Amino acid sequence: MKNVQKLKISVFGAVAALFGFASMILSFFNYNFKVLNWIDNWGENMGWAIRIELIVIGLAVYFVMSEPETKEVLIESKVE
Repeated sequence: MKNVQKLKISVFGAVAALFGFASMILSFFNYNFKVLNWIDNWGENMGWAIRIELIVIGLAVYFVMSEPETKEVLIESKVE
């Protein structure tokens, strides 16, 4: 996969995790993002589960996509 595509996907994962974390903080003050208002429709516990899943999946996507490919690492080590 090209580096530009991996960068875009990893940024998407980071943004998803940040939205989940910010939504978690805002829910203590009875606020939420308009985009994420739907998560509390199924109840408070399900809303928390969705927030946590958003953070975990976002961070997983970020860390998986931000790792360099094996070819890139091998090429860089041969050049040095």
